[in-house]
Amino acid sequence: MTTRAPKRVLKRLISSLRGARAPEHNAEGVRLLQANRVAEAVRCFERAIAADPGYADATNNLGAALLRLGRGEEAVGHFRRAIELDPDNGETRANLGEALTLAGAPEDAVAALDEALRRDASNSHAHAALLRPLLELCAWPELEREVRLLVKAWERDPGGGWLRYFRPLTALQLPLPPALQREIAVRNARAVTSRARAIPRLAAATPRLARGERLRVGYVSADFRDHPVGQLVAGLLERHDRSRFEIFGYSCGRDDGSSCRNRIAAACDRFADVLGEPFHATAQRIARDGIHVLVDLMGPTSKSRPEIFALRPAPVQLGWLGYPGTTGASEIDYIVADPVVLPEPDFEWYTERVAWLPNCYLPYDDRQPIAERPPTRRECGLPEHGAVFCAFNQVAKIDAEVFAVWMRVLQATAGSVLWLSAANAGAVGNLRAAAARDGVDPARLVIAPRVAAKADHLARHRVADLFLDTHRYNAHTTACDALWAGLPLVTCPGTRFPARVAASLLRAVGLPELIAASLEEYERLAIELVHAPAKLAGLRMRLDAARRTAPLFDTARFARDLERAYTIMWDRHAAGMPPRPLAVGDEVDAVAAVPSVLP
Repeated sequence: MTTRAPKRVLKRLISSLRGARAPEHNAEGVRLLQANRVAEAVRCFERAIAADPGYADATNNLGAALLRLGRGEEAVGHFRRAIELDPDNGETRANLGEALTLAGAPEDAVAALDEALRRDASNSHAHAALLRPLLELCAWPELEREVRLLVKAWERDPGGGWLRYFRPLTALQLPLPPALQREIAVRNARAVTSRARAIPRLAAATPRLARGERLRVGYVSADFRDHPVGQLVAGLLERHDRSRFEIFGYSCGRDDGSSCRNRIAAACDRFADVLGEPFHATAQRIARDGIHVLVDLMGPTSKSRPEIFALRPAPVQLGWLGYPGTTGASEIDYIVADPVVLPEPDFEWYTERVAWLPNCYLPYDDRQPIAERPPTRRECGLPEHGAVFCAFNQVAKIDAEVFAVWMRVLQATAGSVLWLSAANAGAVGNLRAAAARDGVDPARLVIAPRVAAKADHLARHRVADLFLDTHRYNAHTTACDALWAGLPLVTCPGTRFPARVAASLLRAVGLPELIAASLEEYERLAIELVHAPAKLAGLRMRLDAARRTAPLFDTARFARDLERAYTIMWDRHAAGMPPRPLAVGDEVDAVAAVPSVLP
């Protein structure tokens, strides 16, 4: 017995020594995570937990790191374990809710966040995290309650630090005052800048452009793959004028091996896969490449790398395409838009200077193939007769007001159905329940399954009669796809950039008469069109012709306009002038006051 006691003591001593190292491993992991050295951070957190299995903070941090790596299910498990270890930690419960949302389990996310708020109704992080799954579930009464709480809290405390928890992209999808949306973006950007500046600053980027030298343009995105952004830019990158521009691609997302990814990589003069690379190293890479104009194709969205831009690796930096709002970042000089989506009265809500393109800010790939044989109605699960209204937007874009309009349109069109994009079961259930409350048979909502090939998805648009746009946040790439496939679309512009995109598209394709001035007009127009088959047929013929003639589908023309914008931006910088609003196509590069271009 006497020989065993010292062994037990020794084990306890070793365990104690290991446990003492746990906070060091955890602190090092936090530092690495802030520098985007995520894989190394994971190993540090794992060492901390091995040293002290009851270390709740390290367990929570491990979940956060795994989430950054896209390992959502593992992250959820670690957050649950951290809650077991520390049930009163509201931050961990909010993290669990965010992880469940990103893992595609919005109902579970709501349950987790509701529990966090039951324990502490003032948990700002949980309130912020709750907005996204409620949007994805079309849980409109609960969403309205949370929006009211957010606006009231902001009115009481407009400078509150709690605003940092709210995601700018989610804010764009909510009926918030524009000043609040801007403040959320600014708070997010300040947090990014703080993280970035914890790393040694880069030397100021000072590339020159000698006579005859090409302007070096760099594009940064995690979506250089089979993704809406990748699909939009592939043709543009191929059409850049290589005699005047040298194109660099920096991919901070996964390589999905798709033809879209391969096209993008081949279209760049230089293409770098920087996934997993610390943001400081990527910024140094960009500075070494001597980039003149650096383009953020993501803005403050999931998997973006705003810290790169916060380090200012290029003298001219701009946001475009992937995020239809202000980034709030002082390091982003310009936002590319057009006069429809971002009219001059809205400039005050943007920290960037606005660069107007002459037709539409959104490009489209005029080489996008459409399957030759469209499916039959039967193959799509649609009735053989009656109008088919298509609304292939993400369900998170559907709001109660526009859905009520859709239900009235169905009621006024006997035998019609509403064809919706695939969604989570909770959203489908909520939408069908809302239809029943409005007196519409829920069976008239038909859910379209996902299809693997984009060409097949485009072809099935030809089975529908009319595309019904969402109101608060329009169809963007989805609307382009419908028009490219020859499906007429009706829209009612809202008051901000995301709600005006479809109107810009319709103008650029030559169909401004499909832009309604109000939701009442939108409703009347949808009903009238499906009761006038000859008129619909005429619209389809015009769309068919537009594929060859309209600015919206002229990828080469778009490339020249965008290149002109880059050149004006660079020329101003090279002349020592600060950024200012500009309009491509004007004799001067300043924006003059213009009348509204919408009804």
